Amino acid sequence: GVSGTSVEKNITLDRATRIELSCRLDKYSHLKRLQVTWKRGNETIRHMNKTENSWSIQLRILDYSNLGGYSCTLKVPKIEGKEKPIVSYEGDTAVMICKSFGYTPIAWTWYMTNGSEQIAINDSLLADKYVIDRLSANVTHLKILKLTKEDDGVYWCEAAFELGKSKGKLQLRVLSLMVPLKPFLAIVAEVVILVTIVFLYEIYSKKKEKSA
Repeated sequence: GVSGTSVEKNITLDRATRIELSCRLDKYSHLKRLQVTWKRGNETIRHMNKTENSWSIQLRILDYSNLGGYSCTLKVPKIEGKEKPIVSYEGDTAVMICKSFGYTPIAWTWYMTNGSEQIAINDSLLADKYVIDRLSANVTHLKILKLTKEDDGVYWCEAAFELGKSKGKLQLRVLSLMVPLKPFLAIVAEVVILVTIVFLYEIYSKKKEKSA
């Protein structure tokens, strides 16, 4: 099947035989490096013959154990996003990148997650917040300006191909400006407490000397 569609064909056999199942993709012959897979149920069939626009398998049907459903699948390319979370700070600009290797998308769309929904980002309506750049046919950038804590969350880039659509997932973490200062503030607090203790000890020592 291609892009969620499928064509079924039933074959009836009355005796043990050898047959060839073939999957022709003349419609997509202009595309490079097509990823075609033959399966029996969930099991991938490794031995496959390929000609110009055809992928075929040879089967030896000896008894009912060789019968079942065989499928030929053309995979939609995967989109690469950043696996590790992107960390930035309030007020900064975050840049997220998605790439498609070996295949050129017809169009790119960016989404932000709101609860269980994915909302398409329209940078022309929100030009002061989002900028979407298509640096090349296979690469897209999403810039989020003037970050706030509300921008923290999951984002998706979707590439549309002739064969269907594919998505990549990215996560953005927006930190408060106080976060990098916390270790420094802790050190300052320790120094202040230490100085206070030393000062109080000196006052106590002087009072003790006077009373002696």
